[in-house]
Amino acid sequence: MAENMHDRFEVPKEMRSMAEASVEQTRKTFERFLEGAEAAAGTLEERGATVTAGARDIGAKAIAYAEKNVQASLDYAQSLLHAKDLAEVMRLHSEFVQTQMRNLAEQANEMGQMVSRAAMDAAKPKN
Repeated sequence: MAENMHDRFEVPKEMRSMAEASVEQTRKTFERFLEGAEAAAGTLEERGATVTAGARDIGAKAIAYAEKNVQASLDYAQSLLHAKDLAEVMRLHSEFVQTQMRNLAEQANEMGQMVSRAAMDAAKPKN
C-alpha cells in the first residue's frame, strides 16, 4: 500500500541545509549579543553606576534565563529539521512546550524570590 502523505514528512536536503545554516547563524548572533550585553553591564559597573547587588544579581539571572531559553529554542528548531515524519514533529513540539512551560514556571518562581529578597535588603536600615 502506498505511503499516506500524512505519514511521511520530508524536508528537502537544500532546505534543511539552509535552515541549519540559519539556526547556526542565529546561535552565533545571539552569543555575540550576550557578549556585548555582558560587556556593557561590566562597563557600567566599572564606571561606578549605583546598582545594588540585588539588582545586579537579578539582571545576571535574567540574562542567564534568556540565554537558556533561546538556546532551548534553537535546539528545538534544529531537532525539527531532522524529524522523519509528522508524528515526530508533533512529539518534539509537545516535549518542547512541556519543558519550556516547566522551565518558565521555575524561572518565574526564582525571579520572584530574588526580587523579594532584593526589596527586603533595600528596605533594611543602613548602619
